[in-house]
Amino acid sequence: MFGIFKNMFAPTDDGELKEAVSNGAFLVDVRTPAEFSAGSVKGAVNIPLDKVSGQLSKFKGKKNIVVFCRSGNRSGQAKSILEQNGFRNVTNGGTLQNVNQELNNK
Repeated sequence: MFGIFKNMFAPTDDGELKEAVSNGAFLVDVRTPAEFSAGSVKGAVNIPLDKVSGQLSKFKGKKNIVVFCRSGNRSGQAKSILEQNGFRNVTNGGTLQNVNQELNNK
């Protein structure tokens, strides 16, 4: 249980994010479809947090996965769900702005 809270509130590791983005990570916006349609990161797919566990097949075979949202809370939960299902290559990108900034610095 502690691991879930640790992932939810862990600060974003910018070094890990930078490396994942520069290696062409699978970018996943875990916000709602309405939030996603208002704007996201170039190349990102929308898999809302409440759908992540039902769409694990979309994550299989991805070398690096970056999950992100509005505040970093939902992306922390998404990272935890993915790790509980065996994914070890997941980075909590935190906010949409964090990930966008890394893409622009690429």
